[in-house]
Amino acid sequence: MTSMDGFSGAALFSQGFCYTYDDVIFHPGFIDFAADQVDLSTRVSRNIAIRTPLVSSPMDTVTESEMAVAMAEVGGMGFLHYNMTTESQVEHIKRVKSHKPGYVANPAIMGPASTLSELDELQTARGFTSVCVTENGVSGTTLLGLVTNRDVEFVRDRTTTLSEVMTAVGELVLGSADVPLQVNESTLLECKRGKLPIVDRNGCLTGLLTRANVKDRLNRPASGAPALDTHGKLLCGAAIGTRDTDRVRAQQLFGAGVNAIILDSSQGDSVYQLEMIKFLKNELPQLDVIAGNVVTQQQARRLLEAGADGLRVGMGSGSICTTQEVCAVGRGQATAVYKVGQVAREFDVPIIADGGIQNSGHIVKALALGAHVAMCGSVFSGSTEAPGRYFYQDGIRVKKYRGMGSLDAMKQGSDSRYLSESGHLKIAQGVSGTVRDKGSIKSMIPYLIHGAKQGFQDLGADSLEKVHQMLANGLMTMEVRTNAAQKEGGIHDMHSYTKVPW
Repeated sequence: MTSMDGFSGAALFSQGFCYTYDDVIFHPGFIDFAADQVDLSTRVSRNIAIRTPLVSSPMDTVTESEMAVAMAEVGGMGFLHYNMTTESQVEHIKRVKSHKPGYVANPAIMGPASTLSELDELQTARGFTSVCVTENGVSGTTLLGLVTNRDVEFVRDRTTTLSEVMTAVGELVLGSADVPLQVNESTLLECKRGKLPIVDRNGCLTGLLTRANVKDRLNRPASGAPALDTHGKLLCGAAIGTRDTDRVRAQQLFGAGVNAIILDSSQGDSVYQLEMIKFLKNELPQLDVIAGNVVTQQQARRLLEAGADGLRVGMGSGSICTTQEVCAVGRGQATAVYKVGQVAREFDVPIIADGGIQNSGHIVKALALGAHVAMCGSVFSGSTEAPGRYFYQDGIRVKKYRGMGSLDAMKQGSDSRYLSESGHLKIAQGVSGTVRDKGSIKSMIPYLIHGAKQGFQDLGADSLEKVHQMLANGLMTMEVRTNAAQKEGGIHDMHSYTKVPW
């Protein structure tokens, strides 16, 4: 008689303990396919499919329009934070929807009456070396010229207007909005210019292409097909709260083209979310609503029965979250994903594993335990596309990163996600800090995904659907690692080493 070798998910997660990703290890399966053949395409909500099972977290130091554009370009999806006015959030949606893959996301644009001192401020804040000058200072209006460092570096009078120093449109080489990206790239390389403004037939600015932009694309792994909606626009989601004003916000976001709404709360099992789901499904039935956060089956079932099109799973597992410490409520993320996934499967609704992701192995564990998508915050923080400025701390180039439950974020308005009203005492459920410069997510994500594909290959699963079937029928076995086993599974017994992820 063969002794039991490992545990099924049902057996492992019914022993009275809650586990994190690091606690759990899977057993290898039989390999009869190449890692490149693994299909990780999935759904982020009931009606939205994506090729790459990663989405960016709606945090104010992680996702604004530039991050959302980049996520969609690599086949994933970004969710805009709502620690901003409704008007600002709508504007970010419009930027994503108007963006053409391959071009500069959110290029610097100013009006002809703007001064060099204003340009200096913009360059300091965003690091641009050039700015397009249009009639009204926004995209979609007539292009008048281009200003680069060469035009302004020796001008001492910083009250000089851009119209006085710009290279006029008649002297520029221009790209066309009516031709493919590859044609405009060829034009840029042939003319040996650094910038190629893209205009439509009426001479209005629609985009910008730079040599650095092209060089970066050629030097990083291929991104694959972008994630597009039914209108051929980049996919984009957004977070809202559950207050009455958020109902108006949701309608305006829908009008701007948002594809999915996340009801953003650290504890989503509330009458407020139930009422908001009911309102949104009645008023905006075409819009997918992702509820949460939840970590138990009872929480999940209530929201799913109310009509949620997706669930966000996780409470206190983020690197900057202190909810479990402060409130003594939450659950280990591996257990939460498994348990909620069992209920969501009954409703055929996908779940998003939110929190606890640090590497490709954690992505494998999240997906194999029942999630359809992994949501990343800290992994994408500090990247080129994350909001905020780079600065140096102790000689290291860093960006700020903070939890939405930190006091800093609450001062900006995020206290509503913790069901806290203005005027009440504010108790931090997160921290603020800094993270190292991680470069572009367009370079990072292809490596993360290939690492995840190799993990699926070792499991013997060639698709997300297959691994979920293996989990359901008990063919995928696993165990809990002791502290010693976790130590053994990492780097050890080295005098010195350099850990390079890719």
